[in-house]
Amino acid sequence: MKLPFKLDCDTQRKKSLGLIVLSVDETIEDEFRPLFSRDDAALYHSRIESAPEVTSETLARMKDRLAEAANLLPGARSLDVVGYACTSGATVIGSDQVAAAIRSVHADTAVTDPARAVVAALHRLNVTRIGVISPYVAEVSDAICALLVRNGLSPVTVGSFGQAEEVVVARIALRSVEEAICAVGEEQHIEAVFASCTNLRTLKVIERCEQRLGKPVISSNLALAWHMMTLAGLPVDGAGPGRLFNC
Repeated sequence: MKLPFKLDCDTQRKKSLGLIVLSVDETIEDEFRPLFSRDDAALYHSRIESAPEVTSETLARMKDRLAEAANLLPGARSLDVVGYACTSGATVIGSDQVAAAIRSVHADTAVTDPARAVVAALHRLNVTRIGVISPYVAEVSDAICALLVRNGLSPVTVGSFGQAEEVVVARIALRSVEEAICAVGEEQHIEAVFASCTNLRTLKVIERCEQRLGKPVISSNLALAWHMMTLAGLPVDGAGPGRLFNC
């Protein structure tokens, strides 16, 4: 029996966003889900092969895989924004090169990544003296700090869990993340705290940390979601936790 059907254009009324997620990432999709459960946006995921250990060398290898991962996103209509979900990868490869690789497939699409998004978010919050939480080994943490300095920000205090294995980073307890953020952020001369890495769970403790510290707290996932919404022209007020979405 052949069944009748009609087509509608419901998806055409939504902003269309793509997210390239690391193959080893176990966190960002879960944290993005409540942020993008909205009627005016559709979020599509692709995966990119990534190494289980985070070093400058393994991160740089993703550059040649970006176009292939972008090509796996739906192409039935133009995407408004594509985000590459790797803070350290974007830092090592460079945001401009990330954007060029993705635009080789999606030519007219706005592109962002956590490195670019975090800088935009900190400037939006009008802060410069930053406390940084990193899960990474020293060489990767140093690259993140250098990125902040190049963009007029001052990483005053840096705390690191010192981990190279992504499987460990994804399992760092929320309580440990909260205490780390508050330990770094309690210094009076720090204006805001940034918790780096899309595989580090943070969203559930952002507001609690802000209440304890009395200052803004952002993470890679929070900043990336905010920047993708902003570039897509979506309303951001109240769309997520913390001062970034409610300032």
